[in-house]
Amino acid sequence: MDISGKIKLINETKEYGNNGFRKREVVITTEEQYPQDLLVEFVQDKCDILNSFQVGQSVKIDINLRGREWESPQGEIKYFNSIQGWRIEKLFSEDENSEIPPVPPAEAFQAADELNQDEPDDLPF
Repeated sequence: MDISGKIKLINETKEYGNNGFRKREVVITTEEQYPQDLLVEFVQDKCDILNSFQVGQSVKIDINLRGREWESPQGEIKYFNSIQGWRIEKLFSEDENSEIPPVPPAEAFQAADELNQDEPDDLPF
């Protein structure tokens, strides 16, 4: 399963407990008619894959849905869900068009055609 959207927030990695459990959260805003802000957790060694991403980038995140049961000291049962990411990739966006080299002007193509007019055209069509 995956979700796509723009990165709204990337939190720092946090460590919990004495056993070194690590978690890092990212918030993605979906790009649909009714955008949703979704919190996605990356845990343990997956925390570091967020280092090369920035707020505002369009991404696709592969996720797993996680659920757990919790019993309060008073005996009340509650259920919690989380979205856990395990892979993230950058999606191409309009902002990146500036990285594409510009197309040469039409005159450059005309000059190339004039140079080739001295050569015989041996193509059958």
